[in-house]
Amino acid sequence: MIPQIDPLVTAPLTPPLKIPFIDLRGEYRTVAADWRAALDRVGESGRFIQAGEVAALEAEIAAHVGVREAVAMGSGSDALVLALAVLDLAPGDEVITTPFSFVATVEAILRVGARPVFADIEPDSFNLDPAAVAACIGPRTRAILPVHLYGRMCAMDRLLALADRHGLALVEDAAQSFGACWRGRGAGSLGLLGCYSFYPTKVLGGFGDGGMVVTDDAALAARLRRLRNHGLADGGHRETGLNSRLDEVQAALLRLKLAGLAQAIARRRQLAANYHRWLAGSELALPPPGPPAAHVHGLYTVRHPHRDRLRQTLARVGVESRVYYPRLLPAEELCAGLGHPPGALPVAGRAAREVLSLPLYPGLDDDHQRALCRLLRALPERD
Repeated sequence: MIPQIDPLVTAPLTPPLKIPFIDLRGEYRTVAADWRAALDRVGESGRFIQAGEVAALEAEIAAHVGVREAVAMGSGSDALVLALAVLDLAPGDEVITTPFSFVATVEAILRVGARPVFADIEPDSFNLDPAAVAACIGPRTRAILPVHLYGRMCAMDRLLALADRHGLALVEDAAQSFGACWRGRGAGSLGLLGCYSFYPTKVLGGFGDGGMVVTDDAALAARLRRLRNHGLADGGHRETGLNSRLDEVQAALLRLKLAGLAQAIARRRQLAANYHRWLAGSELALPPPGPPAAHVHGLYTVRHPHRDRLRQTLARVGVESRVYYPRLLPAEELCAGLGHPPGALPVAGRAAREVLSLPLYPGLDDDHQRALCRLLRALPERD
């Protein structure tokens, strides 16, 4: 029996729809006046790299997430690299992570000289399966790197228990999930270190690249600050680092976005609830809603056995969709020789063949979303 839905969802469809996957211009317009004022403020200060705006952003992020320390970086990728670098992993040390993520996750492990070990994922959340992680732990395992994918947090109680039992560091890749919560605690705040990306499409997105590492460990934070600035401390370069300093303009603009983040997340949750209600009973496999006030819906990702055909059909009527991710990380050339043959990760492999992310951003119009849902419900009958 198909559940009752909004009658507008079943109204006749008149293409084209012309729905972008994300409209960053709309986000800009909501802060345009304050954006210009922030540029003037930074310009008048005469300080453009890692000064007062960066320090203020770090303090505000730390307070928002509920940690003692926040260290701004030039990108989310750098945040991952430096978070792993402070663990002092040796060649051959293993880091267990997901095969179903953006390449930066595994790239960071390789960059610090460690060996990635891929554990399979849960079919509903698309996040690391703690049972699969447990099966991968061996004598060279030093860390677990879970990815809170699509704005949904991993099963942190079970992963933290595994890390504690085996004496492993747990580093959270929360690039897609800033603002998400696990039993009242913010994404990135539960492990030894948490990493964020402020790439423009993220839940807290800037107007360029940016990233951050958070921690409760003051010594690790001090070392991260040194590493982001060529290893500089006390007038000397103590170790090899990076040039990963966040600029003042990005920090000022991120502070504007952070001030309005609660409203933006509330809108994301409303749009996700609309999809859940208006697509109920369709041929799409919908993501589980999760606990209230926990999931920030960085992406709204469904499953369909004929994903590619569905995506082509949507494109023909002007609806932009995207696939995150069509290839497992072990299948990438940079992971050749790591010992994960095709078929070794069946749940992640099926996800890579079936997932499709639909438009979801705070400025998405309800009427456009209704029209998209009408189309998605009608497609099985038309094919």
